[in-house]
Amino acid sequence: MAYQLVVVGTSLGGFEALTVLLGGLPANFPLPLAVVQHRGSSVEEPSSGVDLPLLLQRHAELTIADAEDKDALLPGRVYLAPVGYHLLVEEGSVALSTDRPVWHARPSIDVLFESAADVYGAATIGLALTGSSQDGAAGLARIKRQGGLAIVQQPATSASRVLPDAALKGTEVDWTVPLGEIAPLLRRLLGSPASESPTGL
Repeated sequence: MAYQLVVVGTSLGGFEALTVLLGGLPANFPLPLAVVQHRGSSVEEPSSGVDLPLLLQRHAELTIADAEDKDALLPGRVYLAPVGYHLLVEEGSVALSTDRPVWHARPSIDVLFESAADVYGAATIGLALTGSSQDGAAGLARIKRQGGLAIVQQPATSASRVLPDAALKGTEVDWTVPLGEIAPLLRRLLGSPASESPTGL
């Protein structure tokens, strides 16, 4: 089955990680990306008042925006979970929810990952980046169980290795690669040449 969606989860150190990841993907990237970035009070995390899409857009060719309920999933677009809302994927679109926090977080990475696994199954690529909680580990495991692809940022290259370590402990992931090699890996997997082969190929 061809891949149809990339879902990304990150928290502490996530802004830097997302600038590297998204900055390494071309404007004509063939899939949509749905992203949960915890936005907290830490200096390493963008605060709730920061225009995160605008900041990320300065580093990327992809079109980046906070998701709106029922937005159609389109290739080459990045859908960020808005502050205070869970981001879920449906068949061909996204949805927002104000259900209870998960792992004390709303948006929750697990909520996004689990919805993607349930809707897109083996057509899902799940990517767990740096993070200071285990939010996302269970969701990545569900993606893997549904036949999707599980990729984890190498813990040693993470600002916080709690999420990468939990993801590696919770499932047998397909790839564990340094931050700078994730975008080339995605391009290679989807048929676009990467500048170099990621570690572990």
